Amino acid sequence: MTVSITPGEGPGQPEPSPELDALYRGFEQELLIPLWTEIGDLMPPEPRPAAVPHAWRWKSLLPLAERAGELVPVGRGGERRAIALANPGLGGRPFATPTLWAAIQYLGPRENAPEHRHTQHAFRFVVEGEGVWTVVNGDPVAMRRGDFLLTPGWQFHGHHNVSDEPMAWLDGLDIPFSHYVGSTFFEFGPDEVSDTSSPDRSRSERLWAHPGLRPVSSTEPLPSSPIAAYRWEHTDAALADQLALEDEGHPGVLEPGHAAVRFTNPSTGGDVMPTIRAEFHRLRAGTTTATRREVGSSVWQVFQGTGTVRVGDHEWRAEQGDLIVVPSWAPLTLTANETELDLFRFGDAPIFERLHADRVHVEGRHQ
Repeated sequence: MTVSITPGEGPGQPEPSPELDALYRGFEQELLIPLWTEIGDLMPPEPRPAAVPHAWRWKSLLPLAERAGELVPVGRGGERRAIALANPGLGGRPFATPTLWAAIQYLGPRENAPEHRHTQHAFRFVVEGEGVWTVVNGDPVAMRRGDFLLTPGWQFHGHHNVSDEPMAWLDGLDIPFSHYVGSTFFEFGPDEVSDTSSPDRSRSERLWAHPGLRPVSSTEPLPSSPIAAYRWEHTDAALADQLALEDEGHPGVLEPGHAAVRFTNPSTGGDVMPTIRAEFHRLRAGTTTATRREVGSSVWQVFQGTGTVRVGDHEWRAEQGDLIVVPSWAPLTLTANETELDLFRFGDAPIFERLHADRVHVEGRHQ
């Protein structure tokens, strides 16, 4: 390993001299870098993330995933037919942001993905299709359109497709964060999923997914939500009720025409997993949100409808399945065009809140 020091310029910097050059060469030999030459990059006046805003089109991703389904097996070694979004600002790494992984995973008819576990926290979100069950610690969980499904860290999991049709979905994990902090563990499980049944409801839902109720047999706070699946019918109803309350003149929406819900851990009331926050947003046709900046990054996926997504100087017309990355502190504005717009969002806010490094700015509001 080598380091290279570029002398700084401007106020507060030492005058160039042969003696200063010799000092810097001495620093380089000992792998030392002085703060005064780096402070502008290390301590900027506001976040300057390496990740950049970018959009991936579902209509482009899905054919590539289908082709991978024809050419790439699912089994030990590759483990998953998952194709990661690589942010253009992150040097070719398979990371959507410095903390978040997002990928399209594809499972063919009657295929099984073997069980394994890892310390990274994971979820699935289904934009379209059904017929796959993910098995989490031996509990088969149906995956259907609009469902948000959890695989918290260090839980064995595999997938099996019981149908004659392929299925693709969004995977989200905190792989980059775990990678950078050096906390990753991985372990193989059985080559076949441990339960190939296909129940309508998982055991975790039967125990935990009753509104406002928790089993008295489990009163301790859990690090991740024990609910394996948050079903679309409940999410849809919650968003519809918020907009109906707005029509009736009652509070509930995040802002005019903008309903939003956050998926929560019923044992704590907090986020579903320690490093990942997940939400669902619905905008009435013609609604434009206030411009918002947040410390921490996020990935948005259009579930249904069409809209305009503006992130900094970038603007896209987005439709079903499209994925858009919002880097830390990038200004975000959403507009629903001719139709109602539904979007799924996941981000890394819990990390920054636990570090007391979170900050939010909404344009036009006193902070």
